[in-house]
Amino acid sequence: MTNKINNADQLITQIIKAIEDVKGQEIKILDLRDIENTVCDYFVICSGTSNTQVNAIVSTVQKNVSKTLKDKPWHVEGEENAEWVLIDYVNVVVHVFQKHIREFYDIEGLWGDAQVTTIETNY
Repeated sequence: MTNKINNADQLITQIIKAIEDVKGQEIKILDLRDIENTVCDYFVICSGTSNTQVNAIVSTVQKNVSKTLKDKPWHVEGEENAEWVLIDYVNVVVHVFQKHIREFYDIEGLWGDAQVTTIETNY
């Protein structure tokens, strides 16, 4: 079990770095491990200001994780309209939203029992 958590920590670190590299906004990590019947251990959620930025975040996350950890997502969904893109790394799922879509779906509210870590950005 420890190895799985270390792998998740490494994965989350690389995902956050990639999001910050292209100035993704409102980055949060939701720890879902203490909630029953979840599909994964963690959500990483962030916002982009446009389709272009959402696509840049998604692309940068995939390139960074592939380069540093030699890992590819199991599934990617939503790239066509780039309003909400989901990158599924099995135990870590990344949600990249445009702000209005994030507010509408309120993933953080739906998973209100999760432990939330907000990543402070300096841009």
